[in-house]
Amino acid sequence: MSRRFGFSGPEPNSLKVCGASSKNMGMELRDLMTFGEPGAVVYLADCVELMRLMPAGSVDAVFADPPYRLSNGGVTVKSERLDSVDKGAWDRSLGSFEKDHEFNVRWLSEARRVLKPGGTIWVSGTHHIIFSIGFALQTLGFRVINSVAWEKPDPPPNALHTAFTHAHETLVWAGKKGSRHIFNYEVINSRDPGSQVGSVWRIPPPPRREKTHGRHPTQKPLRLVRRALLACTREGDLVFDPFSGSGTTAVAAKELNRSFVGAELEREYAGLAARQVGSAERGGMLDAVHGAGTVPCG
Repeated sequence: MSRRFGFSGPEPNSLKVCGASSKNMGMELRDLMTFGEPGAVVYLADCVELMRLMPAGSVDAVFADPPYRLSNGGVTVKSERLDSVDKGAWDRSLGSFEKDHEFNVRWLSEARRVLKPGGTIWVSGTHHIIFSIGFALQTLGFRVINSVAWEKPDPPPNALHTAFTHAHETLVWAGKKGSRHIFNYEVINSRDPGSQVGSVWRIPPPPRREKTHGRHPTQKPLRLVRRALLACTREGDLVFDPFSGSGTTAVAAKELNRSFVGAELEREYAGLAARQVGSAERGGMLDAVHGAGTVPCG
């Protein structure tokens, strides 16, 4: 942990543009506390305020897991017992659908500004926010490339017996209209043309080994984020996560030899992200990627 955003040794040019000279209403990047390490940095900051300090067109890809606004006093089932769905104040509604949607428009607008012309954005969500996300993306001039269903094996039962089980989340993948995006077809798909990866990804939730350094209530599995980043980035690219949480995106980026910058409001989770990043090996998944010819499943 440090209060400086410095790098020792050569770093990609895309990271250098986020140097300490950037300012926003008198605030500078060097004023913000950072967690992590050179090449994988999490700022303890509001994501919109951080993005306003970042130059336009400086990011190759964004992976965002924003608040789903699920913490409303409801219940779910865990270990065959009723349990609260409340995750924290950060996950509560801002008071109305209009305010929640305005929040999505605000952070997505800044994300669009910092994205390079050919950069793309992934946003995850359930039905509680994904339609707001999709509408905001298209309103802001994004083009939806794919809508991916993350299918969760063995989802929790519906506690109140009032609906189908919530067995999937949606990931919207989008790019700027008029720009050509990157899709690493050969990396994602096997050599068999008849077995292309589809838009339904059946991936279990994070295993215990991904929670060794602590837990986050909305942590995503590394397999999910790794596949998304492999699809749309190259080695040395800069990945940005506005809602870093436990640091899954940072770990996936480091393992694939991508650079990473993220924002996190909760100091507890910024510290967790730093521990996760510290235990990951830079480029550690590249041999598996290049050797297998397909996205590693581990």
